[in-house]
Amino acid sequence: MGDLERPSRRTAAAAAGGAGGAALGLVLSAAPALAHGGSTADGVAGGAAHPLGGVDHLLAMVAVGALAAAAATTGRRRAWSIPVGFVAGMVAGAALGLLGVAVPGIELLIAGSVLVLGLLVGVGRRGGRAWLPAVAVAMGAVHGVAHGAEAPGGGVPVAFLAGVVLVTAVLHGLGAVVGTGLRGRPAVRTAAGAAVAACGAVLLVAG
Repeated sequence: MGDLERPSRRTAAAAAGGAGGAALGLVLSAAPALAHGGSTADGVAGGAAHPLGGVDHLLAMVAVGALAAAAATTGRRRAWSIPVGFVAGMVAGAALGLLGVAVPGIELLIAGSVLVLGLLVGVGRRGGRAWLPAVAVAMGAVHGVAHGAEAPGGGVPVAFLAGVVLVTAVLHGLGAVVGTGLRGRPAVRTAAGAAVAACGAVLLVAG
């Protein structure tokens, strides 16, 4: 049974490398959509569309859900605290963005969050997890600042933010489904984490 659950390092490395290369190709071919495309729509619909306008937001939010699914094996409370922390940080960051607070290098910070989240997904259960909620809060705040700063002017900020939160929760749920499917499949999990991390690395270079 141990041999089935622990594939060889060569197999895992090959899978991770292949996924990373595929992600690199995807990122390069979809360059216009890498950063926040933003949305000119107002209200809930505009907010809901905003996280879907950039690969960085999509990957980060799905990865957070995947991490929550992994943490569920050690406790439901800790698992819930990861996506909840991300959303809480995002709301706080969005408030700052709506107020016009500028964070230098925000695009690089967002790209870095994608890279880090990919690495965390890839390593799976190795290492502690008690600090993951705090990391989720910080990363949510970074993404939130961008959401708030790019909100359409003259609209209703609360409605826009409600749309962002709604879609973020859906993406976290999707990530949780993915993360549940990765349990017991270390090679696939490593490959998935490598793919996300590769996207983050490309975004850092491109930024």
